[in-house]
Amino acid sequence: MRQAAIYLPHGGGPCFFMEPPPDDPLRWVAMREYLAALPTLLPQRPAALLVISAHWERPRPTVLSAAAPGLLFDYSNFPPHTYQLTYPAPGAPALGAKVRELLAGAGIESDEDKHRDFDHGIFIPLKVSFPHADIPILQLSLQSGLDPARHLAIGRALSPLREENVAIIGSGLSFHNLGALTDPRFNRPAAEFDHWLTHTLCESPPRDRTELLTRWLTAPHARACHPREEHLMPLMVAAGAAGADGGKHVFGGHIWGKAVSAYHFS
Repeated sequence: MRQAAIYLPHGGGPCFFMEPPPDDPLRWVAMREYLAALPTLLPQRPAALLVISAHWERPRPTVLSAAAPGLLFDYSNFPPHTYQLTYPAPGAPALGAKVRELLAGAGIESDEDKHRDFDHGIFIPLKVSFPHADIPILQLSLQSGLDPARHLAIGRALSPLREENVAIIGSGLSFHNLGALTDPRFNRPAAEFDHWLTHTLCESPPRDRTELLTRWLTAPHARACHPREEHLMPLMVAAGAAGADGGKHVFGGHIWGKAVSAYHFS
C-alpha cells in the first residue's frame, strides 16, 4: 500500500500551543483540526516520515541524520512556555542513507548534518498530528536557490520511498507574505492564487501539473502571495513525489482572511 505525499500548512510559529487571540479566537482552529485528523487521512500508519520544512535551506539537499534530534526554537517573541515544548520523536539515520542513495541515483548531490535539531516547521505541526512522537522522522532541507524544477526532481527521486510506507511531507504555507497577512487588500489575491494552486494540483494532468508548477511565477498574484518562495518549495517536493497520482484538496481555510490549503497525493 503506497503511502501519501502531502503538502500541509504548519501555521505561524507555535500557534497551536498558545491561547487563541481574543480578537480572532477561531484563527487556527480549522487548521489544527485538519492536522489532528491527518493520521486518519493516510492509507495506513507510516513506518517513517520524510519531512521537508520551509525553514531549512542548504547549498545541497541535506538530511538531518541524528538519531535523536532535539528542537530548534526558531521563532521569536512568543510566550515563554512555547520555548519549553517537547517532541522526542526519533530520527531516522538509516532512512537518511536511503534518501541520499536515491538522490545520487538521480544525479543529485546531497549532504548530511548529524547535529541540527528539528525546526518548528517539523515539530509544531507533527506534535498536533502525531502527538505520541513515536514515528521516526527524517528532515530534508530545501536547496538554496529555491528552483522549482530542482525540487520537483528531488521529489521524483524520492517517490519510491512511498512504496516502503514512508510518508513524504512538505511543510510550508500556501500564502506566506507576512507583511500583507493582516492587510485585507490581499484577501482576493490570496484567493485567486489558491484557486490556481488547487486547479493545478487537483485538476491538471501530471505532465501539465509539473509544467505549471515549474512556471508558478506566472500564476495570479504569485509574488504578492510569496515574496520569497521558501514556503512553497516543500510543495514542489511533494508534487514531484506524487508521480502520476492526482492531488486532493483536503483542507481549505483562512488566516486573517487569506486562503490557505493542504493537498494530498495518494
